[in-house]
Amino acid sequence: MTIQEATEETLVGPQIKGAGSVQKDQESDVQVVVPKSNDFTSDSAQRMIQEIMFCSHDLDIIKEKTKEIEQRLKNMIDVQGRI
Repeated sequence: MTIQEATEETLVGPQIKGAGSVQKDQESDVQVVVPKSNDFTSDSAQRMIQEIMFCSHDLDIIKEKTKEIEQRLKNMIDVQGRI
């Protein structure tokens, strides 16, 4: 048994159908992801990580501004409620 077969067996495993009966999944139920190209290098991975970090920073700024706006709106509602 190869490592891939053992992994597929572990991931899919037999399914219990009824009392005392066991049915194995067919191999067509297992999907193997194959990369489209081998152009993925550590340099491209580093660029992707950097881009994700920039996006994460931008999202943090947006969240902070959203919290500030929500607080302003709550304050306005409180002031209007007192009038």
